[in-house]
Amino acid sequence: MLRTFDMNLLLVFNTLMEERSVTRTGERLGRTQSAISNSLKRLRDALDDPLFVREGAGLVPTPRAEAMAPEVEQIVRRVELCLRQETEIDLATDSSHFVIGAPDRLSLPIFLPVMRTMHAIAPNMRLDLRTSDRDVSIRLLASGEIDLALGWFDDLPTSMLRSVAFSEDLVCLCRKGHPILRAEGAADFQSLLSYPHLVVRSGGGRHAAFDAILSRFGHARHVQTALTNFTLVPHLLRDSNQVGVFTKRTADYFAENYDLAVIPIPLEIAPISHEIVWHRRFTHDPAHRWLRGYIQKACSAQG
Repeated sequence: MLRTFDMNLLLVFNTLMEERSVTRTGERLGRTQSAISNSLKRLRDALDDPLFVREGAGLVPTPRAEAMAPEVEQIVRRVELCLRQETEIDLATDSSHFVIGAPDRLSLPIFLPVMRTMHAIAPNMRLDLRTSDRDVSIRLLASGEIDLALGWFDDLPTSMLRSVAFSEDLVCLCRKGHPILRAEGAADFQSLLSYPHLVVRSGGGRHAAFDAILSRFGHARHVQTALTNFTLVPHLLRDSNQVGVFTKRTADYFAENYDLAVIPIPLEIAPISHEIVWHRRFTHDPAHRWLRGYIQKACSAQG
């Protein structure tokens, strides 16, 4: 019987139990009176019971209808709850667990404030941050080891979607009192290349992004120190004449917290776009969608 039974009839039955009127049931469900009457006939035929009999201006349920009513109401409520969970999220109680992949340079300027404020809004939601460069992030997204990635990306698999979170320039970071600061405004190009550089290669590769840019201009720099994360960056820059070229938000964070200086770099370089990337299977997940939007807003607010 279940294979041929129209489950929509249960919604009609439940509403008839509440309204005791074909007309009011039609108004609540946005259907005509004749459509509700037809649904009631189908219910009667399927269950071999009149279910409702007319008494005065309303309908009175039969004993069979009275016996069915609690179970039918529970079924309807469960279906409504299931469908509502597909589109809504209760931030006060949601206990979703997300793992985000991002390069180390974004952990302090972006994710530190995100985590601080998010936990006040969604106290039961768990957010883990995993350091990864773009190639690793794509692989982890595909395997399901992370739920979302932030960074700059080139081509993506067709299974991935992206949204621009923010754009920023590359800048030079150095200690206050550094000789390069004697020039007003941006340091000249030769000065920038004349000092030893500190680089962070989060993916462990031999070259950082700025090296590829220099190569396009036919130049190279002398790298004195290469790191795989930013932990030592402010300390090494503060105690030497090394300089570093980093994205602006990362540089600004270190300048503000470690008494360093930020200056423009003397090259015409297009801003770098950081993107939120996720597997398309999570596009309509309500908690995942909220998290994407929250990170997007947090990035915009800091710009």
